[in-house]
Amino acid sequence: MCGIVGIVGREAVAGRLVDALRRLEYRGYDSAGVATIHGGRMDRRRAEGKLFNLEKLLDAEPLPGRIGIAHTRWATHGVPNETNAHPHFVEGVAVVHNGIIENFSELKDELLSEGAVFESQTDTEVVAHLLAKYLRQGLDRRAAMLAMLNRVAGAYALVVMFENDPGTIMAARFGPPLAIGHGQGEMFLGSDAIALSPFTNEITYLVDGDCAIMTAGGVEIVDYSGKPVQRRSQISQASAFMVDKGNHRHFMEKEIYEQPEIISHALSHYIDFAANTVKANDTAIDFGKLSGLAISACGTAYLSGLIGKYWFERYARLPVEIDVASEFRYRELPLSPSQAALFISQSGETADTLASLRYCKQEGLKIGAIVNVRESTIARESDAIFPILAGPEIGVASTKAFTCQLAVLAALAVGAGRARGTVSAEQETAMVRHLAEMPRIMSRVLNEVQPQIETLSRDLSRFKDVLYLGRGTSYPLALEGALKLKEISYIHAEGYAAGELKHGPIALIDENMPVIVIAPHDRFFEKTVSNMQEVAARGGRIIFITDEKGAAASKLPTMATITLPNVDEIIAPMIFSLPIQLLAYHTAVFMGTDVDQPRNLAKSVTVE
Repeated sequence: MCGIVGIVGREAVAGRLVDALRRLEYRGYDSAGVATIHGGRMDRRRAEGKLFNLEKLLDAEPLPGRIGIAHTRWATHGVPNETNAHPHFVEGVAVVHNGIIENFSELKDELLSEGAVFESQTDTEVVAHLLAKYLRQGLDRRAAMLAMLNRVAGAYALVVMFENDPGTIMAARFGPPLAIGHGQGEMFLGSDAIALSPFTNEITYLVDGDCAIMTAGGVEIVDYSGKPVQRRSQISQASAFMVDKGNHRHFMEKEIYEQPEIISHALSHYIDFAANTVKANDTAIDFGKLSGLAISACGTAYLSGLIGKYWFERYARLPVEIDVASEFRYRELPLSPSQAALFISQSGETADTLASLRYCKQEGLKIGAIVNVRESTIARESDAIFPILAGPEIGVASTKAFTCQLAVLAALAVGAGRARGTVSAEQETAMVRHLAEMPRIMSRVLNEVQPQIETLSRDLSRFKDVLYLGRGTSYPLALEGALKLKEISYIHAEGYAAGELKHGPIALIDENMPVIVIAPHDRFFEKTVSNMQEVAARGGRIIFITDEKGAAASKLPTMATITLPNVDEIIAPMIFSLPIQLLAYHTAVFMGTDVDQPRNLAKSVTVE
């Protein structure tokens, strides 16, 4: 994940910027750069690879200046090299950027038609050209910044410096986090408080739709229309912890809200956003030649694998055998070297999953690891590594790792379908575009549904038992919703395939049984509504999680209806994951449980 740092200081900033970037190295990156202004001139140093290379360059060619911005880049648009490294310069404008500008192609075409010359392959350079264009048209710097922000779409954190204003840094957030650090006669900004902890512990966190104008004397924050807004400052404990909670009460909440940014970076590893295609990643497994696929995992990772099974079978027409690793390892499943196996694990150390991997390897299968820790045992023992790039996940109840696993599985399934001839080029383009839209939609959902879910959670906390229902990919989401609720609130919850309601669970339905129904308006919707009618007829309290089409189509009385945007089936599981995560989180908070470290649970299970 990219990292951003900026300083308006009282002394030379280049060395301090690099030191701050070093505290963001845990995010992962493939190039780095720094820019400063000195003597009325803006200059920069950029280097491919690790910060060591940038430091060597700065030793040979120092950068003076008391104002500067810096960046570590994880390549999204364009290969990892010096040319694509940030900051990007255009006519006295410097820009660094986290996230994805979704409409960069149309903006770039517009700018090219007007004579703009692009030096890089990045989406970020579009921002610099837009700002330069508006300045040429006579807008002042603030007006140009706001005009640009009202043109770009996506999930982004943007930081801008102007050569003719050596006392100001401007920044904007819509998705990826940005923190402002308050000093004595100097100010700082960074991707999170960890980067700023050597300089200050007084932090103000920007929220989506904020634009900050930062000088040595302080910061002014406005919305995209230019209207001033107030954001409180707080004392950060980042220096005492490896990862800071930011302005969130718990790590789990922070990790839920990180998902738009995290997903964008995970997808960038697997998708070429400019070409709207899935990249050819680790070629140790040739999906085009497989006769079948085995998937195994534990807990939430297993549920992501269940959704992956639907995708691989539907889009790639590839038969999938899946089981929880604690069962898989003892089944002595008949396997063939013409198959491959995927093992999913956040830690990469899960004992049962590792044992299942070794069984498949012994049977001659190619092994793929979908992991968050590339140095883990499961990764080391695999033929192909498919990193989920979720970053550190501190909360025991997995959130961002789950949706990153889903994003990776979706990309792999689409790529497998293309390789097997079951997905056309047009279908691939359409699905990739939907995946590219996902971070923006996730940001919208998190902002819109939180107040309703927080209120609903107070009511849900009064019940002792809860049922979750879903069909298709919403069935594993029902299992995941029940798992999350029981993990952190200790309310007994069960997930069922909606079609199984009549085969047992319906006996439990009465006025004391909330039934959470996950039902986007997809090809299963009418069948699921029929099951909802069976619940309603028996006095069950329905919490309906659907989309705008589904909400309009169903007239059944509900305890609550949580309405999400209409989205394509390929991204629906990730979007619908968000309300079930928030519902579990806020219920647990209201009940006063230990959200981040629920009783009896561990983050990594390294014993059988």
